[in-house]
Amino acid sequence: MMELITDPQVWILLVTLSAIEIVLGIDNLVFISIAVSKLPLEQREFARKFGIAVACITRIGLLLTLAWLAGLTDPLFEAFGRGISVRDLILILGGLFLIVKGALEIREQLKGEDDETHGTAGKVTASFGAVIAQIAVIDIVFSLDSVIAAVGMAGDYVPVMVCAILLAVTVMLIAAQPLGKFIDANPTVKMLALAFIVLIGVYLLLDGVGLDIPKGYIYGSMGFSAAVELLNLWAKRNAMRQRGEYTPPVDEPRDPMPR
Repeated sequence: MMELITDPQVWILLVTLSAIEIVLGIDNLVFISIAVSKLPLEQREFARKFGIAVACITRIGLLLTLAWLAGLTDPLFEAFGRGISVRDLILILGGLFLIVKGALEIREQLKGEDDETHGTAGKVTASFGAVIAQIAVIDIVFSLDSVIAAVGMAGDYVPVMVCAILLAVTVMLIAAQPLGKFIDANPTVKMLALAFIVLIGVYLLLDGVGLDIPKGYIYGSMGFSAAVELLNLWAKRNAMRQRGEYTPPVDEPRDPMPR
């Protein structure tokens, strides 16, 4: 153990794996934020933390079954001109689930259905158990590739991989509530997040059938879209301030000087 602590290569590996887990965890956070928005306000924070805890347990559980994990890439049958493995089936089914989930949520947004009305006025659109079940299923889909990538990079350094997962989960716990509130408070951001879910679903589906798309393209397009949306929100807020219509949230400090 002391050799691991004093080896600089291990620390570099830990930082690298943690960064990968955090980036891949963004998908998970977006889905969790959308899923828990169907719950009453008083249940959302606990559901977020519970969902992230499930993600942590799932990833560590996969790491501790390395022999089984290695067998997931063995072909089971032939389809689409290639061998389909358990991993491929998980990605295909998970991708289809995200596409359907995202499309249905977008449809609800276009119909003008309000989550706050559904979640707090007595009409709950989803039960706590159903939301946690959805999060657990998607945790497996999102965790699979990240854990396989970690195993490929770290080899037998299981303690390092576990530490990387715990660090990533800590970051997710810190970011989950602010991200969830931000998405809930901005309908256009929520629509963008739903579009991201559909995009990730398409990516997983294509990956499952053997069409390799570099993840950099996916995250690059998501990052660019998010940056444009943030500029739109910034411009909208400044315009409202100039008209005297902007009221800062409770947790946002008010400007000492009027604009």
